[in-house]
Amino acid sequence: MRVVWSTELLDYDFGPHHPMAPLRLEMTWRLAGDLGLVERDEVELVGAEPASDEVLALVHTPDYIAAVRRAGETGEADLEHGLGTEDNPVFAGMHDAAARIVGASVTQALAVWRGEADHAVNLAGGMHHAMADHASGFCLYNDAAAAIAALLEAGAQRIAYVDVDAHHGDGVEAAFWDDPRVLTCSIHETGHSLFPGTGHPGDHGGPSARGHAVNVALPPGTADAKWLRAVESVVPPLLRRFAPQMVVSQHGCDAHGLDPLTNLEVSVDAQRRAQDLVHDLAHEVAGGRWLALGGGGYAVARVVPRVWAHLIGVAAHAPVPTESPVPAVWREHAEQVFGFPMPQTMGDGVAVRVRDWSEGYDPGDAVDRAILAARNAAFEWHDLDPMYD
Repeated sequence: MRVVWSTELLDYDFGPHHPMAPLRLEMTWRLAGDLGLVERDEVELVGAEPASDEVLALVHTPDYIAAVRRAGETGEADLEHGLGTEDNPVFAGMHDAAARIVGASVTQALAVWRGEADHAVNLAGGMHHAMADHASGFCLYNDAAAAIAALLEAGAQRIAYVDVDAHHGDGVEAAFWDDPRVLTCSIHETGHSLFPGTGHPGDHGGPSARGHAVNVALPPGTADAKWLRAVESVVPPLLRRFAPQMVVSQHGCDAHGLDPLTNLEVSVDAQRRAQDLVHDLAHEVAGGRWLALGGGGYAVARVVPRVWAHLIGVAAHAPVPTESPVPAVWREHAEQVFGFPMPQTMGDGVAVRVRDWSEGYDPGDAVDRAILAARNAAFEWHDLDPMYD
């Protein structure tokens, strides 16, 4: 398997007070190294070059690409294209920094497609909010959408996209809204309480792709067992029926209870279980072809490094037990950097029993209602029974 890493990826930097701190990547990489994951024989480290304008134009308009380049050169805001806002401040070299993330995801998606690797991980990727003609939600270019578009250009006919970030994967959904070759599944906090305000269950695809946009909109406060029930009640049956040739997944870890920007309560342990699920499904339905991306995650010290180090371990077929100790050398360094104690173990010490959908639907439970709403909107388009399959 391949893992993308280059210190140049840290150039995607909105400034010292912005939530999306490049330090989260640096600390993740250090933790993965201290765990011995990146030195394994089966792990190939690869760098990243900026995507060409031609590749970016698979999902972005030429005017927008020019606007990003211009803003990074002049330092001037361009509010028409979402550049220079509080979420997306202008910074020098922003075009190359964002295009490099796209280049990494596209290159590794195609490598997996060609059989040069079984899995690939780009933790800097997962910029799922960027739209065709404007930046949104900390995302300048949409590497996930570009990777999927490149796979379609290469001849793929069925790609499944799974997004477990706390925020709706709106940019990827929009890019393939009316394309039946792509199935997008987003499990997120409801748009009634969280940016970007979209991702409602009735949003299920365009006229040519009904049921190919799937949205599970969870109420604030949803925690481990119910979050996993949502993931496991929707994603596996749809992917098994859709039979994708490749799985692209976004593993933003901002659903954690410590995340400062969201309102879910999902532990490291539950997020690790979702990683295992997506990995196993890729092997079951897609010949093992899997591109895993990062995404959101703003508890930079205590959450992001552990969740994403787990993702590398899962993709490398060297999973790290959640009860494993966090390496002392990493903790000591992190405590010097952040000035407060770090977790002692790779998980949160949570044992979760998930109630399978076959055990029955509870109409009095808000999460069950969200799950059923998503299943009702999508399942029948795939000849699945929303209540029983």
